[in-house]
Amino acid sequence: MKPLIIGIAGGSGSGKSTVARNVAQAAHTESVAFIDMDAYYLNYAHLPYAERRKINWDHPDAFDWELLIDQLALLAAGQPIEKPVYDFVNHVRSEKTLIVPPAEVVVIDGILLFSDPRVRDLCDVKVFVDADPDIRLIRRMRRDMSKRGRPLDEIIDQYLTTVQPMHLQFVEPTKRYADVIVPRGGHNAIAIEMIVAKIQRRLAAARSAES
Repeated sequence: MKPLIIGIAGGSGSGKSTVARNVAQAAHTESVAFIDMDAYYLNYAHLPYAERRKINWDHPDAFDWELLIDQLALLAAGQPIEKPVYDFVNHVRSEKTLIVPPAEVVVIDGILLFSDPRVRDLCDVKVFVDADPDIRLIRRMRRDMSKRGRPLDEIIDQYLTTVQPMHLQFVEPTKRYADVIVPRGGHNAIAIEMIVAKIQRRLAAARSAES
């Protein structure tokens, strides 16, 4: 059976990962693969660390779209992939990879996921998670300080110079491609229920066609 691919986009700190987890848990299927678009940043290991820190990570050009599309297409065809692992502390792609087996449902999230039409075409369900800018900033600060070891001044500077401008220029406009828009971030239970109902209907129809 062709897997159901669910794309979840939205601004940094909007709650995309929370929506992805909640949708997967509520879908009542154990066969779920999670893909994070952040793993597909281009590898700038050839640049000095000081230069890597200056890269605009919120621009579409920062991503390895060809690898992302190739691997998403493999999952859509029921094939496993070797997903890259990104080192956010040193701003380089790790030498390690992660084997992701084929699954009945594939959930992929990323801020710029819907900015490439090839990715949009591969997604069966497209969800945009919306949240107020101040909430997104607070969540980003907490994440980057606790998980990525970044100082507060650097986080704020990056937000003002690249994150917010890129959100307005590239992320927010992709909302129009979404099948479902989830307001108030990742804890909107009613929106989650609507998405899950849509997924269950599609899975039931696919299973019925297979049998």
